[in-house]
Amino acid sequence: MRPPTGQQFTITRDVDGRRLRATITEVAATLRELTVDDVDLVEPFAEEKRPAKGQGIVLAPWGGRVAGGDWQLDGETQRLPITERDKGNASHGLLRFSPYRLLEHDESKVLLQATIHPQTGWPFLIDTFVTYELTDDGLRVTHEAINAGAERAPWACGAHPYLAVGGTPADELTLTVPAARVFNAVDLIPTEETLVDAMDASAPDLRGGRRLTELDIDHNYAGLEFVGGVATSSLVDREGRGAELWQDASFPYAVVFTPSDFPAIDGVRHAVAVEPMSAPANALNSGQGLVWLEPGEHWRGQWGIAPVGF
Repeated sequence: MRPPTGQQFTITRDVDGRRLRATITEVAATLRELTVDDVDLVEPFAEEKRPAKGQGIVLAPWGGRVAGGDWQLDGETQRLPITERDKGNASHGLLRFSPYRLLEHDESKVLLQATIHPQTGWPFLIDTFVTYELTDDGLRVTHEAINAGAERAPWACGAHPYLAVGGTPADELTLTVPAARVFNAVDLIPTEETLVDAMDASAPDLRGGRRLTELDIDHNYAGLEFVGGVATSSLVDREGRGAELWQDASFPYAVVFTPSDFPAIDGVRHAVAVEPMSAPANALNSGQGLVWLEPGEHWRGQWGIAPVGF
């Protein structure tokens, strides 16, 4: 039988005696697994399964949600299909179930391409590209978009990796995210930004690190601290082993989601997605972080995951 996520593209690299390995799927250009010496740095899923809760997928041409599925374009209402029935929103873009085309695949790199064609609620033509490459520092992911149409087009994108440290229990893991601000939200739709110092435990300050089991959140964070051109979040165990997720200035936002009912490969567990985002949820309505590409204009952004403490 064929995998439900299509072709599986595996890449590997040996770095200082360590073996890095990643598998990316044809559908949604999903990061299905990433390991260092067989220790998982993201929550994996089996080849015969589908990703759960947005697990590892690419989010484009918007991340998060569009409230009610409706947004305004030059005074005309655009109506996107509702894909989150319980809340009545359009969720996670238009490529979640789309196959990507393989353009390049060698031992340590894979380049995939997908076109977003004009459709209900989206009258634009965008060519997208995703490159996954293993380097001496870990996994580097490059997202690119080109407006292939005749009119300027809005653009935002993100990714949905769930960080992991092998099978380490959640009560032994510490999450750190260098964000000074968080969005208030109504039914997961962001409203205004607030300093994390002014928020209660429902939207905690993650700059100093928090035990994963203390967290029950699904929030858009902003005000990331960039050092050397990147903002770095981490999930580590008590010995400091784990994964660092970095994102460049093209991704100035992060969604942090900590479901306690995540269907991991070895059973239900408390997990954490740290999602690099070029714009917060509902950007098609708020305009915040949204990029408008002129015909032929190109956009590029990078993020990645590095092993630490191994």
